[in-house]
Amino acid sequence: MRKTILTGIKPTGQIHLGNYIGAIKPALALAKDKEYQPLYFIADYHAITKGYDVSKFKELTYGVAATWLALGLEPQEVIFYKQSDIPEIFELTWILSCMAPKGLMNRAHAYKSIVDDNITSNKDSDSGVNMGLYNYPILMASDILLFKSDIVPVGKDQIQHIEIARDIALSFNHHFGETFTLPEYRIQKETAVLPGLDGRKMSKSYGNTIPLFEEPKKLRKLINKIVTDSLPPEAPKDPDTSSIFQLYQEFASPEDTLRMRKQFAEGIGWGDAKNEVYKVMNQFLEEPRERYVELTSSPQKLDKLLKEGAEQAREISKANLQNIKEQIGFL
Repeated sequence: MRKTILTGIKPTGQIHLGNYIGAIKPALALAKDKEYQPLYFIADYHAITKGYDVSKFKELTYGVAATWLALGLEPQEVIFYKQSDIPEIFELTWILSCMAPKGLMNRAHAYKSIVDDNITSNKDSDSGVNMGLYNYPILMASDILLFKSDIVPVGKDQIQHIEIARDIALSFNHHFGETFTLPEYRIQKETAVLPGLDGRKMSKSYGNTIPLFEEPKKLRKLINKIVTDSLPPEAPKDPDTSSIFQLYQEFASPEDTLRMRKQFAEGIGWGDAKNEVYKVMNQFLEEPRERYVELTSSPQKLDKLLKEGAEQAREISKANLQNIKEQIGFL
């Protein structure tokens, strides 16, 4: 029996290199492994826990869908859907909300971080906290548990959410009988934290990202902005601590990566290294970029694919929710 693997991306901004390398690239590789049944979704309801641009929301949602498809996701090989098209997720969220301890939510990192910042700023501890943000881990648990997910690929900052989902599942199973699969997280350790333009983690919140499908001239300019040290060209450089090398190896062939590693050891100017990054990245992205533009210009095509994926997902979610409701005495 194939294991279920699930991952989602929020439509909160343009997909950037960090999204691709940390989430989409490994997910596309797993989708080719016949050991797994992949479910990949657009986490659109997760995106509204903070302020969002209503006028751009649909465009960003289509952008996430088009990105997956442009990079090679085969809809016939996976179940690909929008979160908002699966009402069973939200019914389960209420069921789990009634069984999840408030103390567990109090310990969620995102909530605690806001509370700590508020206290430091002499504000009310819950200033700026809406219930969607507070209950975010329960919605995420519903995404995962409803489909009996075995594996959830995440970044290091998301591990706690999988642990919360496991805690909720364990408690439910203890009280109502074996119902939920206990999910395991999986981290791509070599790309767990991709540095952005300023050396910090690449993140939309820092404004230090490189949009994945940026047009070539802008892509080159952004790569040239990546912060490096002041070592002269002839000085040996450590590829294992270099964000430039890290980006290069994600898009280059194994042979070219070995060649570049040797150049780092012998000495290479940062300008030359950045130019090599641009060349391999632009070459890799040339066809996906064209496909992305084509797809985002055809929203009806994306709607059709997402609707078909939602129908597949609902075959699973309806049956599983019925079982859950039977376990708690509603059916």
